[in-house]
Amino acid sequence: MATVMPLSKVARRPTPGAVDVNSQSKHWPCLFPQHGPGRKHTRKIELAGWQREITDQYTEEFIRGLIHSDGCRSMNRVRRPLKGGDRWYEYPRYNFTNVSLDIQRLFTDALDRLGIPWTQMNAENISIAKREAVARLDEFVGAKY
Repeated sequence: MATVMPLSKVARRPTPGAVDVNSQSKHWPCLFPQHGPGRKHTRKIELAGWQREITDQYTEEFIRGLIHSDGCRSMNRVRRPLKGGDRWYEYPRYNFTNVSLDIQRLFTDALDRLGIPWTQMNAENISIAKREAVARLDEFVGAKY
């Protein structure tokens, strides 16, 4: 932050399991034009040209950041009723949850660039559940801290 905005003071405050980093400047919106007043899902969220170039070049890292902030990897447990008793099975899947359709689109466009299949579970959730797709995400997403 200090390299990008050398005239702005950078403050660091340790917290349990993390470090809060803060820097005040009226120029941050120049670097993050999608930031603005109000809730994310009520305003347009789109990347500037230079941001698109970066996310295109570092698509895996972009997806990883989105999953670490608004997603998870979990075991989906399914029960199927059968004669003579129910059958249970489970499989791993990734979920991404965001109310903003623009942010969902950024996520799914990035998955499409990597050829990773996904499904829209409902208005807020994207699921990646095919075995090969989960294995591909496992290659670069890593554990959430």
